[in-house]
This record gives sequence, C-alpha cells and structure tokens, in this order.
Amino acid sequence: MSDGLSLNERSTRLVESLGLASASEVRAVEPLAGGVSSDIAVVDLGERKVCVKFALERLKVRADWYAPVRRNAAEYRWLEFASRVVRDSAPRLLGRDSELNGFAMEYIDGQGTYLWKKALLEQRPHGGEASSVGDTLGRIHSASATSTIDHTLFQNQRDFSQLRVDPYFRFTMSRHPDRTRSLQRRIDALSRHELVLLHGDVSPKNILFRNGRPILLDAECATMGDPAFDVAFCANHLILKAIHMPEHAETLLVEVAEFWSAYAQHCSWENVELLESRVCETLPALMLARVDGKSPVEYLAGATRELVREYAREQLVRPATSVSELLGMVRDASRRSTR
Repeated sequence: MSDGLSLNERSTRLVESLGLASASEVRAVEPLAGGVSSDIAVVDLGERKVCVKFALERLKVRADWYAPVRRNAAEYRWLEFASRVVRDSAPRLLGRDSELNGFAMEYIDGQGTYLWKKALLEQRPHGGEASSVGDTLGRIHSASATSTIDHTLFQNQRDFSQLRVDPYFRFTMSRHPDRTRSLQRRIDALSRHELVLLHGDVSPKNILFRNGRPILLDAECATMGDPAFDVAFCANHLILKAIHMPEHAETLLVEVAEFWSAYAQHCSWENVELLESRVCETLPALMLARVDGKSPVEYLAGATRELVREYAREQLVRPATSVSELLGMVRDASRRSTR
C-alpha cells in the first residue's frame, strides 16, 4: 500500500485521473505476480483491459532494499524513447500520474505472445529471440548515444546505484571480502562510462515476445551509463540457465553469441573491443550477485549454485577478454555440472 491506499484504490484513481475510465467502469483489479520493485495490476474496464504500475519504496525481497519512487518517471521516459527508436519495442503508454507515482499502459496478452523467460526454462525450440533482443537493444543504445536525446532527463545515477550497484555489487562484496578489489573496479568502471541510455534490467523475465518481436518492460533503473551493464545483465541470465540446464547448455550459449553479434553491429559510440572487454569483466560480478546478492535467482540451488559461485569468483580475478573466450569457459563449467 502507498499513502494508505490499497492497490485496488490506487488503480481506480489512476485510470480515473488519466481519463481512461470512471470508477464505476472498473470491474476488477487483478495483481500480477513476479516483480519485486513495483505493484503491477491488470484493470478490467469491461471492453478492454489496461496494465497499471506503481513503484514501491521498499522492494519485496528478504534483505532490506529501498529505492526512490521517482524511478517510475524514469521508466516512463525510457519506454517513450524506446518506442520512438524501435517501433513496438515497448508497451503502448496511456499516461502517468506523478502524485500516484504510477502509469498505465496497454495490457499485452493473446495468441502469439509469450514471456521469454518461460520459453527458455521450458526449453522451447530456439526461435532467434536472443538475436532479436540484441538488435533491439543495440538500436536503442546507439540512438541514445547521439545528441538527439536530452541526457539531462536521464541523470539517474544515484537511483541506479541504489537499485543496481548497491544490491548487486556492494552487498555481494560484503559476502566476498576477498573479491573487494575486483568488484570495486566494476563499480568504478560503471561510474566512468555514461555513454548510452541504460534499461538496467534487460532480463528474460522482462521481455515479452509478440508476433516474433521483443517488447521490453520494467525499465525502472533507466539512466545514462555504461552499455556493458545492459549487455552483461542479459547475457548473464542466459549463461546461468545454461549452467542450470546442462542438457540445453549449447543452445543457450549459442544464443548468447547471437545476442552479442546482433548487438555489437550497432556499437558506433566506442571501439567495440573495448566494450566487449568490459562486458566480460562485468559478467562474473553479475553471476556472483545472482547467487549471493540481494536478489538471487530462484532456480539455482545446491551444487549448481556452488558451481556458479566458484566460476564467478575465479573469473572476477582472471576475466575473459572476448565473448567467445568467455563462452568457452562457461561450456567447461557447464560440463562440470553434469559430472
């Protein structure tokens, strides 16, 4: 709840304030599960449904994790920008209310629509999703690196630090003090490279596919920053799933290679080899964060979790210099998980 209002009350007020419907036209408000940083719901208006989203001050995780609710506005701006750069790469927006710290958007559902994470974990046939996501993300990053975007609208480094750097790097550092120097180098690099507009949470759980094209959701961490973070964040999820599902590992690692290849062709703002090197340095930090940070992935447990921990700690000290080299190392780690 926010300001004493229930999700149902906030949702009703939001659709009213945006002129989408009157309170009497709201038939039902159905909370959506899965997110930890916001309340999200589907509002049934009879002839149509809309999706509403409200940022939470305290995130829904075991560890104490707080973040400013103004990130709701940054997300809305990111979604607007992405839609202008790549048509249909973000949900259609229906308006935002700053007092409620919430916005409304189209509810995406129906035949031919699916969540990328679900498809990966169900080991559905490879459909070129990773390449499509890499291409879309590359186009958005490239467009944001030009002077056509007002960078002052996305100077959200402090929020990014609270939402990403602290819970993923600094918290993990407290669990692995002998890797402090390596993790601190990652933090320093992220603060030095404000090159593109980051999404900040490019995860398969935040990517829907509709008619074969990706729709990126949940851009609450949007800020000008280092593109290596977005690239490594997405690749990390595919790599972790490869280790989690060794029988499906090769397909997933091929998808990482395709994701990087499609993305890299849009890298016009810097030498792509420099970016690739930072991606490889950032990946093991994120891998370790997803087992020992504030937001561990739910599907890793037992020996597999320990394998990821061991691999990530090793790579923090001796990172790969190219994506192909890194994938070779992951293949070796994945084979160890089957022994």
